[in-house]
Amino acid sequence: GPVAETFRVIQGAVTEEYVRSTQGVFQFELSGDGGGTWYIDLKTKGGSAGFGKPPVTADVVMSMSSADFVKMFT
Repeated sequence: GPVAETFRVIQGAVTEEYVRSTQGVFQFELSGDGGGTWYIDLKTKGGSAGFGKPPVTADVVMSMSSADFVKMFT
């Protein structure tokens, strides 16, 4: 779905430079189609993004609809 595709694109765009400059972990609690817990880890070496809880404690937790999440990142 659109949420999974958005995270696939984000994962492909994560670089060591983004990780070094950001040093943050973002958790998204999404409601609606494709919802659930998702994350973007820009703190751990290599960075990562995907479904589920982040590998380390999130610095920021955002709750929104999956439709608003997709709009925010597109």
